[in-house]
Amino acid sequence: MSIHKLSAGSGYDYLTRQVAALDATHKGRVGLASYYTERGETPGVWVGSGMAGIHGLVAGDVVTAEQMRCLFGEGRHPLAGQLEELGDLPALLPPPFLGLPFSSGSSEMPPFQREVAVRFAAFNQAAGGPAGSAIPADERARIRSEVARDFFRVEHGREPADARELSGALAKLSRPRSTTVAGYDLTFSPVKSVSSLWAVADPRTAALIEQAHQAAVADALRFLEQHALFTREGRGGVRQVDVRGLVAAAFTHRDSRAGDPDLHTHVAVANKVQTLAGKWLSIDGRLLFKAKVTASETYNTALEHHLTDRLRVRFTERPNPDPRKRPVREIVGVDPALNERWSARRKVVVVREGELAGRFQQEHGRPPTPVEALQLAQQATLDTRDAKHEPRTLLEQRATWHAEAVHLLGGAQQLRGMLRTVLQPPAVPFQTVTAAWLAATAQQVVATVEEHRSTWQTWHLRAEALRQVRDADLPLDQVERVIDQLVDHALQRCIPLTPPDDGITEPASLRRADGSSVYTIAGADLYTSARILTAEQRLVATAGLRDGWTVDHASVELALLEAAANGRQLDPGQTALVRAMATSGSRLQLAIAPAGAGKTTALHTLRAGASPAYELPPGSAIAALQSLRGLS
Repeated sequence: MSIHKLSAGSGYDYLTRQVAALDATHKGRVGLASYYTERGETPGVWVGSGMAGIHGLVAGDVVTAEQMRCLFGEGRHPLAGQLEELGDLPALLPPPFLGLPFSSGSSEMPPFQREVAVRFAAFNQAAGGPAGSAIPADERARIRSEVARDFFRVEHGREPADARELSGALAKLSRPRSTTVAGYDLTFSPVKSVSSLWAVADPRTAALIEQAHQAAVADALRFLEQHALFTREGRGGVRQVDVRGLVAAAFTHRDSRAGDPDLHTHVAVANKVQTLAGKWLSIDGRLLFKAKVTASETYNTALEHHLTDRLRVRFTERPNPDPRKRPVREIVGVDPALNERWSARRKVVVVREGELAGRFQQEHGRPPTPVEALQLAQQATLDTRDAKHEPRTLLEQRATWHAEAVHLLGGAQQLRGMLRTVLQPPAVPFQTVTAAWLAATAQQVVATVEEHRSTWQTWHLRAEALRQVRDADLPLDQVERVIDQLVDHALQRCIPLTPPDDGITEPASLRRADGSSVYTIAGADLYTSARILTAEQRLVATAGLRDGWTVDHASVELALLEAAANGRQLDPGQTALVRAMATSGSRLQLAIAPAGAGKTTALHTLRAGASPAYELPPGSAIAALQSLRGLS
């Protein structure tokens, strides 16, 4: 599951132009319901327990463009437009606003963007074209760099020291002004083998796969409602209080922009929730982002168990050449060639994006800012985009995918054989959940979490418990209970870092439904382990020792000169790092810098300056630095 914010005002256009329009990028607004009907997509529907507070609509009702405009564009009741047509609202009808309406923010352009716009217009006029004509990407980047340099010179009275300083200034100047958050787009996508099987299976099996996907989405939304959905009340939002549930619109798509099978659902969650007292307020978005990974793992685990329960398919880990990434589990028996064929577009886009980023660095002497990186990603998508396919019905899509699978696998018989293998796996007995199994699995949960971080919260433990449960064959109705038990057992093996409470007992009105105080943040307690504390004590003790390896100043300067001669010129920060680490004698030293700052380059020079009697093993210092950076 991925998540990103939706802005108020015109932000809801994303739902009609991007999400609801099959991820197309053309301009213009299209009615959601009619668009889905024309293209054959399933209409969007309202979902979430919070729909109980939306008078006139219930979960399962079809979404319309007018309803989206009212709720996500203006922060009003989805039926406000219809209510206004009635004239004076009868007392029994709901109010048109759900709390305060959205503000789309100031329309005044910030100074940097205004100056860039002026120079864009001047460029077009000099070229003899209209002032508002599109400008080539390389010229846009050049002009933005010039303006950023001018603004930096005015603010600091000097030129940027290097490309990284210029890039940082440009990123700061380009930062958009804060806008009202209208909602959150949660996108649920299964692993590729699920979409592949769904695309080529018989209609009954395909329907069961889609039902399993929808059930897993519902499980993830229910998790968010129960554990991560709150609002804030009081001065400065000091109180975090319970709400009645999500108000959201779900849109399920069948294919990707390239026409490949890609079953996925966008859930547009409105930034409107109702307190138990009936007041409409905004979501406390901090917890949605905290719970993102856990909600994603909830979906993944639920999908596996729903599919296993309906079809008895099996899942196993897919080999991953990158040991830093968590393994992905795919359906056993689905030919990897199908998954590769229907994922090829993404690989082409990534390669093209890398080429564009490298060319940008060479031409402008700095890395692209986040905004420019997004533009490069969009350009890579456009450069590699297949011709836009015509609108297709589900039958037409399935016929195309079936023909592609037959061609790829070598014939219809091979495809039928693959489906038999997938849908008729050998029976596997359910996992017996014993006290010993719970203890061992909980220990593994803690061990895995402490490999990646020095402190953690219950979100991390639950996410890992969900991954561990995927490896176990459990009856569907036991999964949630077993996960709760694993989290409880794991917490018993952790050391809490949160200070003990002050002993004050709040009245019931100042406690949430689970008994916790409204003056605390749900899920914010920090934990660690004895192993982590022991390692930290060892690091602290080592940091106080000054009897370590040193290199004489002459050797250090010679290594720096050699690096420059070989085309590896270090900036002042890298040079200071090499000199300090080589000559301090400290047994433990730490270098902290952002990604791309040149830490690895500096460490290579440090190795070159080491004496023959103390040559660093290749990669050891770099690996240690990366590990420490991850802990920080």
